[in-house]
Amino acid sequence: MIRLNKLFFVLTLILFVNSAFSQNEDEQVITDSVPEHVKLFNEAKKLIDSTKYKDALPILKKTIKLKADYWPAYNKMAFIQIQQKDYKSAEKNLAKSELILPQNFETLKLKGINFFLNNNFKDSKGAFDTAVVIALEDKIDDAELHFYRAQLMYKGKAYKDALGACDAALEINPKFQEVLSLKGEIRFLMKDYNYAVKELSEAIKLCKAEKPDYKAYKFRAKTKFELKDFKGAVTDWSVYIDANPKEEEALISRGAAKINMNDNTGAIADLDQAIAINGKNAVSYCYRGVAKGGNKAFTEGIKDLDQAIKLKFDYATAYVNRAAIKMAIKDKQGACDDLTKADGLGSELALQMFEKHCKGTN
Repeated sequence: MIRLNKLFFVLTLILFVNSAFSQNEDEQVITDSVPEHVKLFNEAKKLIDSTKYKDALPILKKTIKLKADYWPAYNKMAFIQIQQKDYKSAEKNLAKSELILPQNFETLKLKGINFFLNNNFKDSKGAFDTAVVIALEDKIDDAELHFYRAQLMYKGKAYKDALGACDAALEINPKFQEVLSLKGEIRFLMKDYNYAVKELSEAIKLCKAEKPDYKAYKFRAKTKFELKDFKGAVTDWSVYIDANPKEEEALISRGAAKINMNDNTGAIADLDQAIAINGKNAVSYCYRGVAKGGNKAFTEGIKDLDQAIKLKFDYATAYVNRAAIKMAIKDKQGACDDLTKADGLGSELALQMFEKHCKGTN
């Protein structure tokens, strides 16, 4: 009995070894049977995944030399060229791919992206629309396709449609950071401020610490200002300005938020910087004039408002603010003259102030 067991064990071992050897042989046969152009293509894909585009491009060219009708290689070449902003070369390679395999989802998606980035929005829409039809037929879920469609709609100011495309992308990938950021931006433009703050905050949370989404901070700052959260607006503008210290709009906007917090000195500092960048922007002088008036530097405030009006003669807000300072220094006639001008420019606030302070004045 013991001998039989030993014999069974030996036979089992032999069978196991033969099976393993046979399996290795099969694997070797499979490896050896992979065509050379596919091996090269796979090598290029690994380089692309590591963003080594320059190294991948010549390998893809070799792939095409070996097999001229291998459409995936043309698509990958186009992908690299899009990253390199060589849109004409990308278009040529995508056209070659399309000749080999028409109505291919990946090709159409890349065509749409290439046209979009090259500001050819009409052809971009055509490619994306066809890609969507194929995606529905073939049950392809591709969040990136919907993200680019949303951007295209955003460019055309079709904000509701853009939100729909964003939602389609987020249904596939709920943590698509760029989509949440874009959706928040669209909400801001639609004056849906509470939802804008929510979505921009989610986008900011999803960012890696070493790579913040400064644009999301910018739009959240604008949104918080509209919600009269001036402290929050200043905080977000400060993050943005740390990365973009020479952006005039950001400095003016932070200055405006500080004025609303009665931090007139801080506002003047921001507006000084804005004016140093661009001394011909009437808004900067207007806001600085208001801040100086808030600090009771009335003469200096009027000088800045004079300059704002000089730069923009139909600037109703500057006339209203100059009127307010003139009221403070008891120059009622000068104030009423400014309010009359502002009223003529369509300022409702000027009319209200005139009714209150100037009615009956000669």
